[in-house]
Amino acid sequence: MPCRVFEFSSPDQWNELAGVLQKRNTENPKIESAVVEIIRQVRERGDDALVEYSRRFDCPDFRITDLKVPYKQLRDAALAISEEDSLLIEEAVGNIRAFHAAQVERSWFRTSPAGNIIGQEVKPVSAAGLYIPGGQGGNTSLISTLLMTAIPALEAGVKRVVVVSPPGADGKLNKYLLATAHILGISEVYAVGSAWAVAALAFGTNSIAPVDVIAGPGNIYVTCAKRLVSGRVGIDMLAGPSEILIIADEAASPALVAADMLSQAEHDPMASAVCISESGKLLKDIAAELEKLLAGLPRAEIAESSLKNWGALVKVEDLDQAVGLANLIAPEHLELMIANPWDLLGKVQNAGAVFLGANTPEAMGDYFAGPNHVLPTMGTARFSSSLSVQTFCKRINVIYSSAQYAEASAPKIARLARLEGLEAHARSAELRSVPKPQTGISKE
Repeated sequence: MPCRVFEFSSPDQWNELAGVLQKRNTENPKIESAVVEIIRQVRERGDDALVEYSRRFDCPDFRITDLKVPYKQLRDAALAISEEDSLLIEEAVGNIRAFHAAQVERSWFRTSPAGNIIGQEVKPVSAAGLYIPGGQGGNTSLISTLLMTAIPALEAGVKRVVVVSPPGADGKLNKYLLATAHILGISEVYAVGSAWAVAALAFGTNSIAPVDVIAGPGNIYVTCAKRLVSGRVGIDMLAGPSEILIIADEAASPALVAADMLSQAEHDPMASAVCISESGKLLKDIAAELEKLLAGLPRAEIAESSLKNWGALVKVEDLDQAVGLANLIAPEHLELMIANPWDLLGKVQNAGAVFLGANTPEAMGDYFAGPNHVLPTMGTARFSSSLSVQTFCKRINVIYSSAQYAEASAPKIARLARLEGLEAHARSAELRSVPKPQTGISKE
């Protein structure tokens, strides 16, 4: 059996599975201590620290001149890839732009007969830093992550978009990543990765000016660094290992379910892939398909480890129990591989993204359909959302008061302030009252 098997007859048993999956969420004091030191070094030594860490972990011959990617390299990369690939990237860009354009919020104002105006102005941040993982030794071109982080920032109206990604052993970035940046119109790209790249984005160096928001997934060092600099800058989320949960009915294809489980299991030995069904026969067939499909995967060792430690096939009594368990786990990706997925969608409370029906694999969302693939993990879909245009925006409250409204409100404001013991607040409001003319006869 490639993964754990559970059979639940009651919601009282669900915590057994949830507890297993939460064991992935363990803090490592040694890693945090190392990241604290990395951030300190970057703050104190700037570019020198970036070069030193890049030599130690990425490129032994790394030089300061390798840090910023020249515009010519971006342009040449865009010319070097095939026309077919270029058009494919542009088509994906179009789909992703269309989705995120619909997210753009508008500023608004409301007036009242009493003479006041209230509202909210929506403004983009001035600068965004995008962390793009480098995969194995900086050789994997995660162009989809660049698309999913850059396009929301660009649609939000961010003027300065900065890309960082770890260099390969030759000190360079993958040509497809550079070509994608050029297609998007991004010209500020740096070959630097891990926690030291995050520190540079947060605090700045001589070569890299600081940003306002840092977005993009990364390994545990990147995630730890983002957590430590949050507050100094905004961050999108603290992303953990990838995860998928599939709810499947008896009509589902075991091969498709197994293929989609493996699409996440191959990411990382800590990734989780879970299928919940009311059909015991289907789950047995899925187990057989997992064994069969594993054998032909280039990343079979990673996927096998993921399934063994964090994968699960779960039998429940009915689909209502299935969606209830899914809501408890709050997965990053939730596939509803059932005959009538729309019927179940309304019952989904917690998920990063939902994929409806047998023809909608999670990979479609990763690359092409349009919705963002940077999603909450480790149960945080209970309270957080995907990366979006809003990640790169701030909302500024606006208040205007007429003299009449200020006078009418002053006694009420003053009373509320004095209930809190804040006399200066009260007097500040009362000073806006228009003095009333005196009446009567003077005693003089």
